[in-house]
Amino acid sequence: MLGTIVFLSTLLVPLMGGGNVEKAEMIQTLLFVAAINTLLQTWFGTRLPVVVGASYAFIIPAISVAFSSRMSVFIDPHQRFKQSMRAIQGALIVASVFQIIIGFLGFWRIFARFLSPLSAVPLVTLTGLGFFALGFPKLANCVEIGLPALLILVIFSQYIPQIMKSRVVDRYSVIYSIGIAWAFSEILTAAGAYKGRSPITQLSCRTDRSGLISAAPWLRVPYPFQWGAPSFNVGDAFAMVAASLVAIIESTGTFIAASRFGSATPVPPSVLSRGIGWLGISNLVDAFFGTATGSTASVENAGLLGLTRVGSRRVVQISAGFMFFFSILGKFGAVLASIPLPIVAAVYCILFAYVASAGLCFLQFCNLNSFRTMFIIGFSLFMGLSVPQYFNEYLLISGHGPVHTRSIAFNSIVQVIFSSPGTVAIIVAYLLDFTMSRGHSATRRDSGRHWWGRFRNFDQDIRTEEFYSLPMNLNRFFPSF
Repeated sequence: MLGTIVFLSTLLVPLMGGGNVEKAEMIQTLLFVAAINTLLQTWFGTRLPVVVGASYAFIIPAISVAFSSRMSVFIDPHQRFKQSMRAIQGALIVASVFQIIIGFLGFWRIFARFLSPLSAVPLVTLTGLGFFALGFPKLANCVEIGLPALLILVIFSQYIPQIMKSRVVDRYSVIYSIGIAWAFSEILTAAGAYKGRSPITQLSCRTDRSGLISAAPWLRVPYPFQWGAPSFNVGDAFAMVAASLVAIIESTGTFIAASRFGSATPVPPSVLSRGIGWLGISNLVDAFFGTATGSTASVENAGLLGLTRVGSRRVVQISAGFMFFFSILGKFGAVLASIPLPIVAAVYCILFAYVASAGLCFLQFCNLNSFRTMFIIGFSLFMGLSVPQYFNEYLLISGHGPVHTRSIAFNSIVQVIFSSPGTVAIIVAYLLDFTMSRGHSATRRDSGRHWWGRFRNFDQDIRTEEFYSLPMNLNRFFPSF
């Protein structure tokens, strides 16, 4: 998750007019609110061992705000940064209210009740595979440290545990591989291996991160409205609501994957809806503190559950305590943020692959001899990869998406939704699964609905009730169906 925070801060802060000081403060703020949101989700949300952190889904609306004409009137970069942040805060407040309504009023519960293992396959699979651009393409920016990091992680997580007959090594394989690769990159940086190289190579490979550590304060506690009072714009709000819908869908896929790796029963619709409601609270916290992006359930964290085979809620809550520590002591957080992004990308290659495999695991509940099943799986996976690829390539070549109207907000809405592989895949799979051969007697079994039927109400199974029930007898405030 730290890699996501550093990447988003490095991308968004300069576009908004900020420098190293603002970047360091934003990293601290993102870590601080991630700790708060993780505790809220594990205590009162789904209660799954998931980390709630910064989301890539909000990049397009945030960039639209930063490049809007009303921001170009500010000549002072610091003033433009503050005004952009305040506009994003206002849009996030509206988006968080949308998520709160969708979750706590039970609208997402209605959607989840018709979700089957068949439609969950493309959702969860592309929740992982959808981030393939953050894997090897980012690793290749500095292949001399990224590729060794990937090989070390594979060896420590897959081969050495078999040789040593111990489960200790693979549980700490990510720490070992990052530490070794990080030390290697530090040696290369100190030896001057990157002097005279291109700025992109230096940004990817060097560990000194061009003043980030020196710009970070020793002690700083983020506080609400630290950039000023939020400002509101209708167009920004609609674009941010679209991004929040994408975050809802991706978080649903992550929740399902986390339940699989955490040895929990399938997540009941009411628990999914409850989790989305608390995700809205998380985005409201983001808006108050000013993070420039919203929150989602961390996909890489779900993959880490599969890699370490440790699906403990308490472990995640302890990690939130460490996030508090590193967010307040800014120098320590900046040192961690100096990990070269190719090393993080090497870890992503493994973690995102685990999430994708969790989606493929649900094929065991479907009838793979059915042509209906094969069509829905194949078509939804293909469209989930093909449509976002088209939208992203069009944006890269033309500077705008395929939908290019006078309304910047509408353009952003369409671009955000259709550039998300998981969102496109679940739209296609859900509609096909719900409409194709609906009245046929074998359809329910082909989709695997009979396997999930017993877990629809979390109080019908004692294992489900033990895992998902809320503390302090709060279940009476939330429906169990």
